[in-house]
Amino acid sequence: MATIPRAGSAFLLAQLGAHAAARFAERVAELDLTPPQTGLLRAVATGPGRSQQELAGYLGMPPSRLVALVDGLAARGLLERRRNPDDRRLHALHPTAEGERMLGRIGEVARAHDDELLAGLDATERETLRELLARVAGQQGLTPGVHPGYRRV
Repeated sequence: MATIPRAGSAFLLAQLGAHAAARFAERVAELDLTPPQTGLLRAVATGPGRSQQELAGYLGMPPSRLVALVDGLAARGLLERRRNPDDRRLHALHPTAEGERMLGRIGEVARAHDDELLAGLDATERETLRELLARVAGQQGLTPGVHPGYRRV
């Protein structure tokens, strides 16, 4: 009988990542948001005033696909476009006051999600895991805080 190899770290990361992404999507759906919308709102809030084109580059997605996400969040009053004072052809993106409140709610959901997902680890183990994963992500050339799934949105 052949010996079944134990699951490797890459498989475990993929397995856990798929599970974590699905659970997060369920949680933010309660806020009437999708994961790409939450990530976009976070990206705008961490760098307000960027143009749509600049933001699309940062997220690694085509600018044409970003427009629909921005339009949806703007229609809900979470983001606003302002004329760029340095180049009036461009629009700078900013979170609205309602967008800032929503970011607070997203933060609460994200903390609860993290706590549920990592309930089997103590605080020291959680920090060690976070540091190790950040190191691996950096070595792989991933943009900190940006989900690589934006390339497929």
